[in-house]
Amino acid sequence: MLRCCVALVLAGAACAQTPIVLRAARLLDIETGRILQPGEVLVEGELIAESGAAVKHPAGAEIIDLGDRTLLPGLIDAHVHLFLHPGAEDLQTVEESVPQRTIVAVLAARADLMAGFTAERDMGTEGAGAADTAVRNAINQGLVPGPRLRISGNAVDILGGHEDAIGYNPAQRVLPNATWANNAAELVTVIRGQFKEGADFIKIYETGRDAFRDGKFSTPYQYTEAELRAAVEEAARVGKRVAVHATGEPGTLYAARAGVASIDHADQLSTETMRLMRDKQIFAVPTFTISAYFADHAGSPQQAARQHQMLELHAREFRAQLSAGVPMAVGSDVGPFPHGTQAREFALMVEYGMTALTALQAGTLNGAKLLGWQDQIGTLKAGYFADIVAVPGDPLQDIAVLQKVSFVMKGGVVYRRD
Repeated sequence: MLRCCVALVLAGAACAQTPIVLRAARLLDIETGRILQPGEVLVEGELIAESGAAVKHPAGAEIIDLGDRTLLPGLIDAHVHLFLHPGAEDLQTVEESVPQRTIVAVLAARADLMAGFTAERDMGTEGAGAADTAVRNAINQGLVPGPRLRISGNAVDILGGHEDAIGYNPAQRVLPNATWANNAAELVTVIRGQFKEGADFIKIYETGRDAFRDGKFSTPYQYTEAELRAAVEEAARVGKRVAVHATGEPGTLYAARAGVASIDHADQLSTETMRLMRDKQIFAVPTFTISAYFADHAGSPQQAARQHQMLELHAREFRAQLSAGVPMAVGSDVGPFPHGTQAREFALMVEYGMTALTALQAGTLNGAKLLGWQDQIGTLKAGYFADIVAVPGDPLQDIAVLQKVSFVMKGGVVYRRD
């Protein structure tokens, strides 16, 4: 790397005063799918001033020629876990202190940024409470490098639910990885507490745990439609939204009827659920990469076969969702697998039925909309933040090049230049 990201963070304000012209062999217009040859972007301060095949070159501007690469908007991962790392997920929350896990989260945020993810939605600290507030604020203040973040604090779960500490000696009183709320009134109380501690949105576990027996998928719901609606209305009262972990019926249908912002994992959806998601523009976030990782790293041949079976089933369901017009956003569930490697999600979405362009739009335009930043990021347009990455070759021809990001700019500051 030609520039040290830490030095750039500390000197970012000074760097931002000098106009920068980025030049490469190609530029992807993410909205139309056109490849401009060559491509240039003029960056003034933290914003894009102009983009196209040729832009103004102000006197004194720094010219960064990236050669045979493609410029495109910074990538957006709408489902990450900064506070998790590979290994036994339940034991991390038991064995590691919150300060230790916060340090891990800071390093994870840096790894994701260096991989080209300039904005992310952290879907729960998994038992670290509101520690993600400190990580987001430190990034925003320029103290540490990382993506723009939308954070949820602890996710919300029922007693004995998907993320409760089940299977331990009850006398040890092992804490859950989520915050308990068992009815509508408790949901409202917990949500108010999450927002008080800095959450940007609320994550709720609506279903789980999943079971797959004798070729049939099943999963219990955790909240009724009325309870979810109470949560959505409480979040909307202060201009915020709810995302749910949900697969199967009737849990996903309850979530769609309640009006959540996204249904994450989004497997085994009924025709009615897909129709509502299409009509209400509720995003599905498939998270294929975590399933593929677990299948590739299973503890036994039997576990590997089961994981691959679940993945193939989800892929088939995904194609049905695409045919039904369900909007998609990229989300990898990174954390249980190494941070900085989640661009594989784009390749899997293409393998399972999307075009390269629609997958790229899911991880830029749609991600920006889901995070509530649709007028600020997600495309290389004048007035938007200068969140820009470069990859070798043409991602419309080979989506796998997104796993080879070699240049990263966020807010007009260069963090990576290989």
